Amino acid sequence: MAGYLSETDFMMVEEGFSTQDLLEELTLGASQATTGEVAAFFVADLGTVVRKHFCFLKCLPRVRPFYAVKCNSSLGVLKVLAELGLGFSCANKAEMELVQRIGVPASKIIYANPCKQIAQIKYAAKHGVQLLSFDNEMELAKVAKSHPSAKMVLCIATNDSHSLSLDFGASLKSCRHLLQNAKKSHVDVVGVSFHVGSGCPDPQAYAQSIADARLVFEMGAELGHRMHILDLGGSFPGVDGAKVRFEEIASVINSALDLYFPEGCGVDILGKLGRYYVTSAFTLAVSIIAKKEVLLDQPGREEETGSAPKTMAYHLDEGVYGIFNSVLFDNTCPAPVLQKKPSTEQPLHSSSLWGPVVDGCDCVAEGLWLPQLHVGDWLVFENMGAYTVGMGSFLGGTQTCRITYAMSRVAWEALQEQLLPPEQDEDAEGVCKPLSCGWEITDTLCVGPVFTPASIM
Repeated sequence: MAGYLSETDFMMVEEGFSTQDLLEELTLGASQATTGEVAAFFVADLGTVVRKHFCFLKCLPRVRPFYAVKCNSSLGVLKVLAELGLGFSCANKAEMELVQRIGVPASKIIYANPCKQIAQIKYAAKHGVQLLSFDNEMELAKVAKSHPSAKMVLCIATNDSHSLSLDFGASLKSCRHLLQNAKKSHVDVVGVSFHVGSGCPDPQAYAQSIADARLVFEMGAELGHRMHILDLGGSFPGVDGAKVRFEEIASVINSALDLYFPEGCGVDILGKLGRYYVTSAFTLAVSIIAKKEVLLDQPGREEETGSAPKTMAYHLDEGVYGIFNSVLFDNTCPAPVLQKKPSTEQPLHSSSLWGPVVDGCDCVAEGLWLPQLHVGDWLVFENMGAYTVGMGSFLGGTQTCRITYAMSRVAWEALQEQLLPPEQDEDAEGVCKPLSCGWEITDTLCVGPVFTPASIM
């Protein structure tokens, strides 16, 4: 193994011991703590991350994954992904520092930010980060002056009306001009990238973007740029049951790559993934810190029912200005799982969940029907791994939630086996060996040897 992750970094659990079992133990311990202060915490199943990686290799065998650090910068996630051989896409100096601190070499880092500070460009140059992205003349000029040896990737806009990706990326019309300016400035443009955008319901957007990238490659070749990197971005779904399945997107991508960048063409295919790896790996436990009954202003209802309609408002120790920021940014409505299972006889009440900030915007969820809950009860939220960890400073928060990392022994052994040097037996080269990626895997994954690239250049 590469040595990024060790058994001391997580709790080893045996098969049959689920995340729910671990949550019950931890919430019980937190409730019995003598400090009187009960804070929200995460349980992170690193085996899920390993499983997602094996599935990625199976579905997109030609694509080399890079992890978008901004999505979840927790050390356990970074270490397991580094152990799996991923590169890292960093948006700022802090993220570059973080991944280099755990031993990731600069050759596996992309500084992918459309709006880079000059001081941070200089930091990248000083610490050996060579691959940077750009989509306009100003960014090109800044890099040409502050990091003249950089290798640049031109980010192009995608033609997808369902995403916000048009905010960034150069239009096809402007690409030739940018490539010409790069040549005049003696800046090497080595590839093309795009980002379809989260929530895109049409996988064909990837096919169109890959076709557009082929055009830009041809422009670059005409102008003397030696392009050999195609970055597909990310935005792959992180949960089962998404509008578009990951396998469906992968099928479209593979067909487009075969058409526009066939195997053997000398182009290295990259993908920058965030949500895909971490969303379903993290489960959040949060306690109720206050409750109140709220009378609803609905004229006429009191005469019909004999009592004024009311709803229960529960306040949690986390809200939309912290962990539940997806309510603001992604328009989600988190659905809680009750830690204490109610009996079927218990009546349900109209309920809403609120954060600790006393304002009308800190509403986590409403329109829920829940049994009577009490201060100190725990609520569990699944699929909470994306943009919930490492967001505190951005959203004005000060408290960092505790994370308990866990992995099944089967997943740990699968991780170790994947990283062993391949046997030098030519006859066995094409033989698929069954891999168990944890308790969630039911089918056999047959993948080729996982390589750990020495460089992205």
